[in-house]
Amino acid sequence: MPAIFATADDVLRRAAWTVRPDRPWQSLVRLTLCLAVFALLYGAAMGLFRGVNGQSEWLLQMTYSAIKAPLLLLGSFVVSLPSFFVISTLFGLRQDFERALRALVAAQAGLAVALASLAPLTVLFYLSNDDYQQALLFNAAMFAIASGAGQYLLRIHYRPLIAANARHKTMLIVWGVVYAFVAVQLAWLLRPFIGSYAEDVTFLRPDAWDNAYVVVLRLVWRAMVGS
Repeated sequence: MPAIFATADDVLRRAAWTVRPDRPWQSLVRLTLCLAVFALLYGAAMGLFRGVNGQSEWLLQMTYSAIKAPLLLLGSFVVSLPSFFVISTLFGLRQDFERALRALVAAQAGLAVALASLAPLTVLFYLSNDDYQQALLFNAAMFAIASGAGQYLLRIHYRPLIAANARHKTMLIVWGVVYAFVAVQLAWLLRPFIGSYAEDVTFLRPDAWDNAYVVVLRLVWRAMVGS
């Protein structure tokens, strides 16, 4: 079995090395590589929408999507981490931060593996449905399912920390809220992931630096006032 698939198997089985304190940096590098590779695989599948439906420049879109999926997961993690560190310190949990970090990285790797396992379903959906909006919703559902798997792994890894100090349970909630907030905005910045028929293939949309939450509020407001 290739090393990367062995790593994925260890992540899912929660092998001791994934959160073991000896050789922590080697473990973190290995888990980060696992995250990047499996997120790339799902990104490539996500970008196949144009190709499956016979559109031009599908290979370019697939390449862009393959690059952006790992950027989304890794970027969301890196941007969320400083806030998590500061709040952990305020909660008096700084001494456990290294253990918490290993648990978070292992869970992120598990999320990526779960996401890659859903890639065949995404391709099958594309083969049976050429509606762009439904493709967006389907991929959102795949990310939600994979995120659930990641949260499951994270809670298992966090059990010893919570048993030692109940405040770690609150930190799990803090991490989930901060990470979700960052991930939504970063996903908006990195659009398009799928590629609409009506749009040229680009790495980023011209309005990429809009705020996702402001856009949603505008849409809600327009729906309420009817204009």
